[in-house]
Amino acid sequence: MAHGLVRLKVRADFLRVAAGRRRAVRPGVMLQAAPCPAGTAGGELVRVGFTASRKVGNAVIRNRAKRRLRAAAAEVLARAGRPGTDYVLVARAGTGERTYPELVGDLETALRQIARQGERQMYRQADPTGDRGGGEPRSGRVAEGGDDR
Repeated sequence: MAHGLVRLKVRADFLRVAAGRRRAVRPGVMLQAAPCPAGTAGGELVRVGFTASRKVGNAVIRNRAKRRLRAAAAEVLARAGRPGTDYVLVARAGTGERTYPELVGDLETALRQIARQGERQMYRQADPTGDRGGGEPRSGRVAEGGDDR
């Protein structure tokens, strides 16, 4: 990707991405994703935000976890992130204990899972009836009165 990563800084962006319901959880990171909103200049950019709750640890541990996530995102999302998508990386309790290659692997795996979720969502939007061509739907009911002999 020719462009660098653009940081998400506004709380509303973090809430919008979390409400997008596309997420992947790995031992070192939780990745959330949502399309950039219409009307923003981020259509060709990858935007990313970082967060760590107090469950992760004290301020020193949270800041270390976010620094490690920033480094992993710079490596992974810069080359594999989908332009026009906002990502939020949430530190987990295991973020500090993971080695850097494990953390990068967690992020790569989570990114692939998010991409698969996006493909499934596009498939569902293309077929709003939910019919997958499997014939008549089964009711799941058993005939009352026992078996027919």
